[in-house]
Amino acid sequence: MLQFFKSPLPTRLVVLLLLVLAVRLPLVWWGVPLTMAELRAMLIGERLHAGGLLYRDLYDATAPLSAALFAALDVVASRPLWLYRILALGLLLIQALRLNFVLNRADVHPERGYLAALTYLVLASVTTDLDTLSPLLIGHTFIILGFSALLPTSREGYDNRRLFRAGFLIGAAALCYLPLALFLLVGLFAVIVFAANSFRSFLLLLCGFGFPYAVVATFFLYNDALPFFRQFHLRPSLSGLVMGADGLPLPLQWRLLILPGVVLLLGLARSFTTSLGLVFQVKFQQLMLVWLLVAILMMAAGRGTAPGTFGLILPPLTYFSYFLWQKSPRAWVVDVLFLVLLGCVVGLRYRELLQLESILRFPAETRYAVQPNPKYANLRGQRLLVLGADLRPYLTNSIGSPYLDWRLAQADFGHLSQYAAVYRLARNLEAAPPTVLIDQTNRLAELQYKVPAIFGRYQPTNTRGSIS
Repeated sequence: MLQFFKSPLPTRLVVLLLLVLAVRLPLVWWGVPLTMAELRAMLIGERLHAGGLLYRDLYDATAPLSAALFAALDVVASRPLWLYRILALGLLLIQALRLNFVLNRADVHPERGYLAALTYLVLASVTTDLDTLSPLLIGHTFIILGFSALLPTSREGYDNRRLFRAGFLIGAAALCYLPLALFLLVGLFAVIVFAANSFRSFLLLLCGFGFPYAVVATFFLYNDALPFFRQFHLRPSLSGLVMGADGLPLPLQWRLLILPGVVLLLGLARSFTTSLGLVFQVKFQQLMLVWLLVAILMMAAGRGTAPGTFGLILPPLTYFSYFLWQKSPRAWVVDVLFLVLLGCVVGLRYRELLQLESILRFPAETRYAVQPNPKYANLRGQRLLVLGADLRPYLTNSIGSPYLDWRLAQADFGHLSQYAAVYRLARNLEAAPPTVLIDQTNRLAELQYKVPAIFGRYQPTNTRGSIS
């Protein structure tokens, strides 16, 4: 089986796509659960499509490029979950095929073909977390697109334009998910091992990284929102305030990493006992080790639960697992090993339908999908302001204020004793006050006293916690 994918013929690519769709598509017939990350993305897209400006008119730490994509998708259709899932699968395919192309062109392994893409997509199917269109998944695509620019065009040195492009793509990735800026460490190591003038080359990489940020900062400057850009994009992400808020629970993430972790350890062990030959291949192995360390560092920074976190280790995992599929005296052993891996991935992905949850002792990801709150079942089509962290009321309603992320909203609601915070509340809500207010934190009495012009109009209803 593996020998079939070690050929570069286009028919192998068609079979690869059919295999990936066969693993993923059957779950669609049993329904596509909405994740909290997707609900947040849809609310952001709606708000921006309605004319709001990110950070100034929306208190959320989602990075600018990701938010712009969500707004563009909302232009196509209102809350298009199907489009989110198609785009997520498309990004995974782009990542796998691009990495496969880079490995083949750089002659990292003696055999060319689609084996790297096959491994990447099979291991990516171990969890439905990578079916979610998350900022991390979007940004990680830019990282892989820029990976080839970190490798020298010749064994002698770098083309300066390639280094600038690599930095630019890392900057674009950070504008999708800020912690991806840590991949500058991978770029720094690539410059050290490949470039003749390391310091000047790294400065060029930094210039490329800073260029997209300069463009975005200029945009917010001309829209009088540069302080908000710093407050809600740079500061929260650097402090770890919002990272991992919408992902799967950490214990489940660790259990889902057991199978890929075993494959990674076996691949590492095999790579260290394999003669690599060329100096370039040795340096490339070292580069992938640094990539793996940076990915682990990012997973720790995001507390391991950010949607799409598992995708960070897929490139080094794919590279090192390639050593497991090399020729051996008994070729059938390698094929059996891959079939066992494929069977385990299918078993994990379909464990709920196969009733394997009790045997494997961890639940399916669908159990953590967004479920409607029965308390707010009668609220539909309203513009809401939710004083609290529960976003479920927005399932059938729209956001009627800038205050989406409750933790970031504490910049105003957490300082009601300060005149500036009270003034911002009045300014943000006076133009189009929300039709319904849901008070989950018992702040309404204080708000009615301090901002009566806005909150004095709300009266309690028969729905507990709701005021209209």
